[in-house]
Amino acid sequence: MALRYGESLENLKRAAAERAVAEHVESGMVLGLGTGSTASFVLRKIGALLASGDLKDVRGIPTSAQTAALAGEVGVPLVKLVEARPRLTIDGADEVEPGLALIKGRGGALLREKIVAYTGGGLVVVADESKLVESLGAGPLPVEIEPFGWEVTLEALASLGCEPELRMDGAGAPYVTDGGHYTVDCLFFSIPDPAALEGEIKSIPGALECGLFVGLAHVAVIGHPGRTEVIETKP
Repeated sequence: MALRYGESLENLKRAAAERAVAEHVESGMVLGLGTGSTASFVLRKIGALLASGDLKDVRGIPTSAQTAALAGEVGVPLVKLVEARPRLTIDGADEVEPGLALIKGRGGALLREKIVAYTGGGLVVVADESKLVESLGAGPLPVEIEPFGWEVTLEALASLGCEPELRMDGAGAPYVTDGGHYTVDCLFFSIPDPAALEGEIKSIPGALECGLFVGLAHVAVIGHPGRTEVIETKP
């Protein structure tokens, strides 16, 4: 990928986020709010439009404590999932293949991200062009697991043909999600059938959810140097 002078991946993310908000967010909506650097551009843009009065009565359902804190900072009111269902969810992705199957969760919030995306009216993906892949598996697939017996869960994941590694925090202890779970990063090198692998992983006791998002996203807004691209699939 060759970026033009003065451009950066952050600029591509911002441009894609702003187009996604402009084309998909309307006053009165309840939105699922994703987690991560790209999702933060979405949240900041919504906050700015609420502050200017160009959007009104938009509320968000956060997918992490990090997102909830940013929403408070930029002035986006929050609502609990038990109180409302999102009209749609806007979130980033770690890998996006042509049919809009995704890998998500390297930011540590995959379980809550999938719950919110599943309950809403659709998932709009925002990403820069570096996230586009021909086939999923270019990088590790996160799996959120129960801490009890995690060693056994890693063994079961390895039997699926991956190299699993327990994610650690900066202090050298297991990384703990907002839900109190561990995360395993599983390197498969290639995932030719994401839906089948998702089913295999979720059949393992202790594997609570994986970062394969299949059939949830129908629109992706991708930032390229000098332009944004919209990819759509049929619901």
